[in-house]
Amino acid sequence: MRVVIAPDKFKGSLSAPDVAKHLATGLQAGFGKGIEATRIPVADGGEGTIDAAIGSGFTRRTTTVTGPLGEPVKADFAVRDQEAVIEMAAASGLALLPDGPTSETAKTATSIGTGELIRAALDLGCRKIILGVGGSANTDAGAGVLQGLGAVFLDKDGNELPGGGAALADIETIDFSNFDVRVEATEFVLASDVDNPLLGASGAPAIFGPQKGATPEDVAELDAAASHFVDVLAATTGQHAKFAAKAEGAGAAGGVGYIAIAALKAERRPGIDVVLEFTELEHRLKGADLVITGEGSLDEQSLLGKTPMGVSRAAQRNGVPVIAVCGRSTLSREQLTDAGFHTVHALTDLEKDVQKCIAEAGPLLEQLGRHIGVYLAERTGNLDNKEYLNV
Repeated sequence: MRVVIAPDKFKGSLSAPDVAKHLATGLQAGFGKGIEATRIPVADGGEGTIDAAIGSGFTRRTTTVTGPLGEPVKADFAVRDQEAVIEMAAASGLALLPDGPTSETAKTATSIGTGELIRAALDLGCRKIILGVGGSANTDAGAGVLQGLGAVFLDKDGNELPGGGAALADIETIDFSNFDVRVEATEFVLASDVDNPLLGASGAPAIFGPQKGATPEDVAELDAAASHFVDVLAATTGQHAKFAAKAEGAGAAGGVGYIAIAALKAERRPGIDVVLEFTELEHRLKGADLVITGEGSLDEQSLLGKTPMGVSRAAQRNGVPVIAVCGRSTLSREQLTDAGFHTVHALTDLEKDVQKCIAEAGPLLEQLGRHIGVYLAERTGNLDNKEYLNV
């Protein structure tokens, strides 16, 4: 019996590798001898993408970069041969704001650390870089990424501007004389499901600014500043910079999507597709008897291309039944069946108190894994396991 365990994180509770570990422990306890559990932690391109890469043979690297408020932070990225996976939240994420998001941080948070992570990957010889975006603190139109790669923004008096979205209103010129030329010879992939443009009513400041602390007045200020930045960048590098502002995905990660498209010439792809590709999940499903996937909350958002759906589609293509585990599920039986799930097991089936589910997710997942293992033993007539007779 070979089972592939390919979950995402349970946000606020357990990382994807921990989810997979607890499920495997319970599964083996419930089934007995003769079961092989292959653990493949996955993600949808946001937080957890580095864990997925490490679990697939990449090597963890750590470097010190500039955090969202200008302070030094240690950030991890992953490298395999000449390929790197960067999770921008590690350098420029909301979680790095010591007091949480405020109106002030909404205007001053920068993505410069993400640019510095890219440079660190280039220093290691990487020539393909996957940018996993999500959970960003900045709304700086990705200008910080350019700064991290050597660009300098100057005001009308020739003074260098600080980071952050609000400062973009004062840009007069952009000096690219020290910009990292290795970018030109590097393939970039923007792993993102966000399809918003950079500017306007559906742009980065308007849609994502409020969750980063921006007031309505801040949103208007940040949108105007980003629009001015686009004009100056287009005057410096060409009109493609204006067209890129309207591209799907330009509004991702406070506008880092814009710079990825406009300056790094990145290809935008759904995050889950990118992760499943570098984890080689499709190949590793060959010969499996069952796939277990899941995430903290299985809901309407999950159906829009999140990790469980990506894994389910891959399993169905290979004719392998798939079940889901989650903290809770708000989907109907029909929705779950249409999504390809044979069964769904939620922690709330074992413990009604959601806070206990979050705090005790590990032991509860082991219980779920044990129940699945016992069921499999019964169905396969595993003579090494008599436990199912007492269930």
